[in-house]
Amino acid sequence: MSTTATVSFAGIQTATNALPVGTPIILRDLTWDDYENLLAERGEKRRIRFSYAHGRLEVMTLSQKHENPKMLLAHLVSVLAEELELMLIPIGSMTLKRQQEDIGTEPDDCYYISHAPEVEGKEIDLKTDPPPDLAIEIDISHPSLDKFPIYAGLEIPELWLFDGQQVRFYKLTGRQYAEVSNSLQFPFLPADVITAHLQLGRASDIIRMRKTFREWVQKNRT
Repeated sequence: MSTTATVSFAGIQTATNALPVGTPIILRDLTWDDYENLLAERGEKRRIRFSYAHGRLEVMTLSQKHENPKMLLAHLVSVLAEELELMLIPIGSMTLKRQQEDIGTEPDDCYYISHAPEVEGKEIDLKTDPPPDLAIEIDISHPSLDKFPIYAGLEIPELWLFDGQQVRFYKLTGRQYAEVSNSLQFPFLPADVITAHLQLGRASDIIRMRKTFREWVQKNRT
């Protein structure tokens, strides 16, 4: 669904309630101030997510089908950090934006790993702080490739994308993402291993998934 009309957050809620969950709404010709005002009106009501780029705003409502793989991937990332004794600061779907780039988005999940010591205990501001090291997008119900330029503008070095079937890893090179077989943050980790354990968690339970993945990490970490 696409519109160019001026809207309020209340209007967005009405529109999303009339559509199947997961149906995106596209608003065009919005200014940066429009985007900021909608963020302020929405507040902490994060069932509705915004992605903004150069006057175009994508509005998305979240579903259980969307949230389940997000939570499972969070468990896998935490196992990696525990086994490798890494500092891990999750910031979830925090709004990440850069006015100078005219972009903003809310990842499904996001982590500081290499740069965790630099942001520990801070209220993160991308004007002065480094970008997160890893962002995760769950892409079951709509295409996310158009968000790649947003993540590139935010300078997030690694992106994991789950399309409902498999996880793909992307590495930022210059201003573009290229698909890679292994993680940038965890170089010994192939994407197909994350996919296999994510599918195990969806078919079985979190405890079994975590245990099996921990055993794999212990055998394969370098």
